[in-house]
Formats: sequence, structure tokens, C-alpha cells
Amino acid sequence: MMDTTLPPGEDDPGGSLFDRLMLLDHNGQECWSARDLHAPMGYDRWERFEVAINRAIVAAEKSGLNPLDHFRGASKGISGGRWGRQTVSDYRLTRYACYLIAMNGDPRKSEIAAAQTYFAVKTREAEARQQPADVSSPEGILALAEKYVEAARELVSTKRELAIAAPKAGKWDAFCDSDGLIDMAAASKALYKITGGLGRTKFMEMLRREDIRFLQVQNPRLPYECHTKAGRAEVKFVETPNGQWVEQTFFTGRGLDWLVDRLGDSMQPAA
Repeated sequence: MMDTTLPPGEDDPGGSLFDRLMLLDHNGQECWSARDLHAPMGYDRWERFEVAINRAIVAAEKSGLNPLDHFRGASKGISGGRWGRQTVSDYRLTRYACYLIAMNGDPRKSEIAAAQTYFAVKTREAEARQQPADVSSPEGILALAEKYVEAARELVSTKRELAIAAPKAGKWDAFCDSDGLIDMAAASKALYKITGGLGRTKFMEMLRREDIRFLQVQNPRLPYECHTKAGRAEVKFVETPNGQWVEQTFFTGRGLDWLVDRLGDSMQPAA
């Protein structure tokens, strides 16, 4: 777990890691590199952080905003690769984009909670700078205080909405990874009363014997499109032992429910 606070100082006036990571674009506007933010926001892998970014882009579109104004494609040079240096895809994020990503992240992560608070307050501060409050009078001080109270209420309200919308605990949760997905080996264990704990290969062979076509014959790493459209499966990149990244299919909770129905068994998950 990463500590997102730092001792306040001249180079870090806000005392936050997010302040240190802030960049200025060619117009002098504040922005952040998504590659710089994924670890401070509690994501150990870039691929998982991209899921939150994509959810934030959808949220921006639904709000009537042009995502390109807030999520600008970019590239970043990092250590690694054949020559010790490689270029990877990145995003240049506005403050609002960062706020949306934080709001679409896992609220159970302390890093996400810190990011939610930081970007909510900074957004309100920016609005206050655009319309400076007159703090020379009690009325002006009260108006400024009300802006911060409004930001706090907005944050609390958004967190409450996210909590309501969050999926409830399901019977397959014990077999899910951090993205809420279930790989083939874990699925075999979850369906132990049917499979007897078969490994991934034997598990898929058993499904084919039962005439259940889940993975494509021509590409046994990918599901048939009907399953992804129905929300039964998702595909993501995973790292192999030799360091390569390959596509791999994962069940969703809905997918395992569907499979149990197809196998004609009303059993509960393995303990």
C-alpha cells in the first residue's frame, strides 16, 4: 500500500504525492501522466488501471463532455525492453479526468480514497480561483467555506452512489481475482462437485464432451463472441512465465451461473 502523503515543503506545498506528479502542458495547464498515477492509485498493473480509465471515459461521454478534451493520448519512455528503454502508450489527464478515474476506481483502496479527496478538493479550489472570494469580510469567508462544504458533500454523495451501484457479494466471490473475474483453473475448483478439480485443459475438454462450446476451436484462448456479448466472459492480457503478454479468457459470475445451468446441476460453490 502506497503512502500518498509527503512532508510539506517548498517543492511540495500541498503535502501530497499528486502535487509532485502534476505536469504542465505546452499551454501551461495542469495535467497528469496516467502512467505516473496508476501505482499511487493502488493498481499494481497498468492493464488494470486502464479498466478504470475506460470507465471514466464512458462517464465523461455520458456527462456530455468530449473525452478527448480530458483524456489525451500520449506516449512515455520507460526502462525496459531490448535496448533498456521502451516507449509505451499513455494518457495526459486533466484534473477532471483524474477525478473521474478516482471516482470509478475501487473505493476499498485507501489510495483511491486519497485520490478522490485530493482531486475533489483541487477541482473546487480551481473553481474558487476563477471566481476569487472576498475574504476581507465575514460574508466572503463564509462563501469560501461554503464552497469547500459543497465539495465535501459532493464527494460523500458520489461515494454513496458508487456504494449503492457496487455489485453485491456473490457466491463466486471467493474464486474471483481483483477484477472480479475467474480464470479457468479457478472455475474448475469452484465447480469441484462437477469437475472433481480438473486442471484448465481437462476442464475445457470436459465442456467439449458435454457439447458446451465456450472457447473457440481456432483460438482456444478466446471465447465465442456470444459469451462476451452476454456478459459471461471477458478477455484480458496476462503475463506468461517467459514475460510475454497473451490474451486469456475469464469467466464472470454470470458466466459460471450459466455454466452450472447448462451442466444441469443446482449445486453450490465448493467450500
